[in-house]
Amino acid sequence: MLHTWSQTLLDHYHLHCIVTGGGVALGGTRWLSSSAHYLFPVQALSVMYRGKFLAGLKALFDAGQLEFHGQLAALAKPSQFAAVVREAAAPKWVVYAKRPFAGPKQVLAYLSRYTHRVAISNRRLISADGQQVIFAYKDYADGARQKTMTLSVAEFVRRFCLHVLPERFVKIRHYGLLGNRQRQQRLAHARQLLGLSAPPTQPETSAAKQAGTESFRARCPFCQQLSLILVREVAPPRAARPIVVLDSS
Repeated sequence: MLHTWSQTLLDHYHLHCIVTGGGVALGGTRWLSSSAHYLFPVQALSVMYRGKFLAGLKALFDAGQLEFHGQLAALAKPSQFAAVVREAAAPKWVVYAKRPFAGPKQVLAYLSRYTHRVAISNRRLISADGQQVIFAYKDYADGARQKTMTLSVAEFVRRFCLHVLPERFVKIRHYGLLGNRQRQQRLAHARQLLGLSAPPTQPETSAAKQAGTESFRARCPFCQQLSLILVREVAPPRAARPIVVLDSS
């Protein structure tokens, strides 16, 4: 899952990834569990990440997809850009990896707060007028203390727009066991191999109970699955009638 923003709405691009601790064997007859240290050696990951990142950056430069303005204008020259890449490749890069503080439920609860939210939630907004916006944020460089920041309306909108994804960009992607195609069948098979019972079904909503039949359930316009429940139809607002002024003069 892509996460692009910091507490102050500046660009902070990173990915949150959930990786299963094992997988179904090629024959599909058993589950292969991973060892306790199965994921990535941190030192090897830092070297690999540095190489991939700088190679991708150079590819963007060669394709003319990078722009340099202000103090960075000199980097538009290939020699200057190459010098910066060499300088960045010299030191060791740090990859921070550790076990989560809690279990899977807490990790998923944390990530769920970012799936359908962009940049800032309403509860962090303190005030706004035609000139400036004041919002709350956590300063992690100062022990995660709660602070407030005041920005002009133009700067606030600029920072917010940094995190509006391009049209048709997929923010959350699933692979392997959780891939979209035949996901339910694969998960059911994995639970069977692990000896786990099927997850409890979601409780039926009052609207669905009242309908009593699938004919009242709306189909998704894309996958045609009965995944939507019709609660009620909201009529479009009526256009205001024009005000007729009678001039009796």
